[in-house]
Amino acid sequence: MNIWKMNGTGNTFAIIDTRNEEFAPTKTEIRKIASDMEADQVLALKPDHEADTFMVIWNADGSQVQACGNGTRAVGHLLLLESFFSEVTIRTVAGTLLISRATDSNITVDMGEPVMEWDKIPLSHGMNLDRLEIEIEIEDDLILAAPSAVSMGNPHAVFFVENVDEFDVMALGPILEHHPVFPERANIGFAQIIDRNSIRLRVWERGAGLTKACGTGACAALVCASRVDKTARQARLILDGGELQINWRSSDNHVLMTGPVEIEYQTTL
Repeated sequence: MNIWKMNGTGNTFAIIDTRNEEFAPTKTEIRKIASDMEADQVLALKPDHEADTFMVIWNADGSQVQACGNGTRAVGHLLLLESFFSEVTIRTVAGTLLISRATDSNITVDMGEPVMEWDKIPLSHGMNLDRLEIEIEIEDDLILAAPSAVSMGNPHAVFFVENVDEFDVMALGPILEHHPVFPERANIGFAQIIDRNSIRLRVWERGAGLTKACGTGACAALVCASRVDKTARQARLILDGGELQINWRSSDNHVLMTGPVEIEYQTTL
């Protein structure tokens, strides 16, 4: 089986082409692949009758998840390279996504509509999605509280902070990921509003940890920020691995994400 090491804005993936072979790995096998290839996620391509491929997504810890925005862009790049078409579709358990090429090195994915019902995100109970009932005192004068919530195919909580560098994401991420408010755990974003069109973001991904970029996290941060009028519906997301352009389109409520992808190397499994 062919396997590619790729990254999308620094978010790293091991992408395995299993369209012609059976592939039913154990959690231990996924963890080994992720460790050997230094990948945040492992993605498997499978044949599909409804889309160009079906994509199965595992985090580095071996847990299976529903969505991966940057991974979808990376797989979309591979499919576009082997296709004569200007657009391709990728189906996951979260739905079917449309991918197109913005420039030679930049890929756009239509992530669909954000989910903004508490029981579908899901949360443990109904509450104000703009100010969840969460508060952590870090120091006497530093409190982390009242994040916003949304699902982009996976659950996200976004904390808006004055300075993202003041917060130890590695320490706080695991605690917040497992907060009782999130019955299926959550991705935790730390977002600093720079201006109406720019957000600095770091994301702790459930099952993967702190990554250089989280595509669904970037989409979630823009949606949550725009929802409370902290930003416009389109903004530049500045992540540790680079930048993503996020557009929460008013015409159909879909979220579009555009950014770079790179093939680091190809080998066989």
